[in-house]
Amino acid sequence: MLQLIKMAFRALGRNRRRSFFSALAVGVGLAILILLASVINGEMGSAIQGAILLETGHIQVRAASYDENRSSLKWEDLVLNPEQIASQVADLPQVKAATPRLFASGFISTGNKSAGARIYGIDPESEANDPYRLGIISGSFLTADDREGLLIGKPVADNLHLNAGDNVNLSVNTANGDVAEQTFIVRGIYSTNTFSFDRATIFLPLAKAQTITQTQNHSSTVFILLKDTSYTDGVASALKQSGLTVLTWKDLNPLVLEFETMANSYISILYLIILAIAASVIINTLIMAVYERTREIGVLSAIGMRSGRIMWLFLVESFFLAVGGVIIGIILGVSGVFLFNIHGFYIGKMGLVGFMVADTIFAKLTVNNMINLSIMTFIVTILAGLYPAILASRLQPVEALRAEK
Repeated sequence: MLQLIKMAFRALGRNRRRSFFSALAVGVGLAILILLASVINGEMGSAIQGAILLETGHIQVRAASYDENRSSLKWEDLVLNPEQIASQVADLPQVKAATPRLFASGFISTGNKSAGARIYGIDPESEANDPYRLGIISGSFLTADDREGLLIGKPVADNLHLNAGDNVNLSVNTANGDVAEQTFIVRGIYSTNTFSFDRATIFLPLAKAQTITQTQNHSSTVFILLKDTSYTDGVASALKQSGLTVLTWKDLNPLVLEFETMANSYISILYLIILAIAASVIINTLIMAVYERTREIGVLSAIGMRSGRIMWLFLVESFFLAVGGVIIGIILGVSGVFLFNIHGFYIGKMGLVGFMVADTIFAKLTVNNMINLSIMTFIVTILAGLYPAILASRLQPVEALRAEK
């Protein structure tokens, strides 16, 4: 085997430029795979994490008849005594925060301008509201006893030309089907860097939201954040045993999960195309080497080298090209992810409806992805060298010696 390794090195060194560019082609292919996988992983991770933190939580406790598409405010569709339930859930060791939330629909207006709104009634003191509290860019956050203040997202502020301290009119649907209207003060303007969420979501203190919607002592849901996503199924099972209607983040984000499955299917096809291109380069390189070294192969056969060893000689060459390509690919791929993450990819208002994707997408490189893609690229490169190796092993000594005369 040592002799084959030396011969393979010498053969690749005869045409260093071609060998380098062949390994480079494999490396570029792997680098593209690593970057694509990291971007997809970052985008889907951002969508799922954003949905959990901003909108759905890990778990929600709701009334069985609640319809989130209509933001129903009928008392029979809401959770009674939500503070008591949230307090009991918060005592579980896996739970980070549990808080009631009330959802309503309406519109906000100032002067002759208006915009649709999703109203969130929240307990301002809950840890679950940290993403909004930390996103304040102007003014201040709400307090539990505030009866005249609200929070608006930066897109709403930009659209209606509002600043912290300005007065706005808020019209909200109520439990009996009427519309309640009141003038509020913009306490603060927030940004979660997620346009699809910030463009319509308005926050009120829970007590005020309950009063204006006439849903006293009721909430749409009990919003639950866990210390780790892996606790979801266990905590959900424990809550279901108490007779509560429980939905996990998977139940609440079916569109995101379906899109992730579809994206992985399409990206797999793209992986195959890229690997096929890299494999074709290796096949072409080694076939050229076979024809250039036909006489050499004939001499080796004439002096007694078996066809199996000749085949192994070319497989060893493809092995070195694969190793070189993988090393180059890892270096280029990691560098590409690093450069991509310096500024990310800004999508802004191009985000898909129903997706909590941040305005700027960043790539997320995992060791598992890098190892799997490297192994896949290595195997494909080795397999690409199999045909030229078989072709070389089947050359007859007499025909091979005559070929270059």
